[in-house]
Amino acid sequence: MTYLYVKETRKNSVISIKNKKAKKLISLSLLFFGLFLLGSAIYPILDYQFSYATRFSLVLDPRSTHSFNQKLHTGDIDVNAQEINPRDYSLISSWFETGSETSLPDDGSSLPTQYNLSIPKLEINHALVRTDNEDLKKSLIQYPNTAPPGQLGNTVIFGHSVLPQFFESRNYYTIFSTLYTLNLADPIYITYDGITYTYRIEEIFEVLPSDLSVLEQRFDRRTLTLITCTPPGTYLKRLIIQARIVD
Repeated sequence: MTYLYVKETRKNSVISIKNKKAKKLISLSLLFFGLFLLGSAIYPILDYQFSYATRFSLVLDPRSTHSFNQKLHTGDIDVNAQEINPRDYSLISSWFETGSETSLPDDGSSLPTQYNLSIPKLEINHALVRTDNEDLKKSLIQYPNTAPPGQLGNTVIFGHSVLPQFFESRNYYTIFSTLYTLNLADPIYITYDGITYTYRIEEIFEVLPSDLSVLEQRFDRRTLTLITCTPPGTYLKRLIIQARIVD
C-alpha cells in the first residue's frame, strides 16, 4: 500500500507574508509622501533663489548696527513692555532685530485707522490695512509713525508670507507670498480717506533683519514700501518693494 503525504500550508504563514507585503507597501508610500512634502517645501525656495533672487540685490546698510537689546518703540506701543514672543512672526515687532523711532509732524488731525490696498497683478483687491494693530493674521499692517498714504514721507506696510503654493489673496497669513513676482513699473493702488492713490514700483531688493533704513522717513517725496519675509517660507531676509506715487 502506498501513502501520499502532502505538507499542509499554515494559515499563519500566509497571513505573515501578507502582513510583510502590506508593511513594505505602507513604508514605501510614507517614504514617497515624505519626499514629496520635502520637495514641495524646497522647490519654491530654490526656484526663488535661481529665478528671482538674482534680480534682487542685497542692500547692506552700514548704519544698521544697533544693539539687539535696544528698546523698540513703535508709536504708542513699547514692544519691550509687552510679553511678546520674539519668534512670533505674525507680529511686525518680531520682523527686525532692532527698532527705530520715527516721527511725523503732528497737525492735530484725526487720521483713519484703516484703509485698503490693491495689487492687480497678484489679484489682491481692497486688502485691509490697519494702523492701530500689529497682528498680520488679521490684516496688512502699516508700521507706526510712518507717513499716511498720499502725504510726504514713506508709507511702510507689512504683510505675512508663506510658501507660494499656499498663496490666497484673501488670506492675510499668505497674502504677500508671491510679492516677489512683481516687476518694476507695476501699479499698486491705495484707497485712503476716500481717495485712491496710484503708486508705481521703482525698486525691488532684499535687506537683512538688522537693516532699519527701509523704515526711515524722507519728506521730499511720497513713497510706499511693502515688506515681507524672504526667501518664501523662511524668515532669513526681508523683501522690499519700493514705489513712488503717480501725480
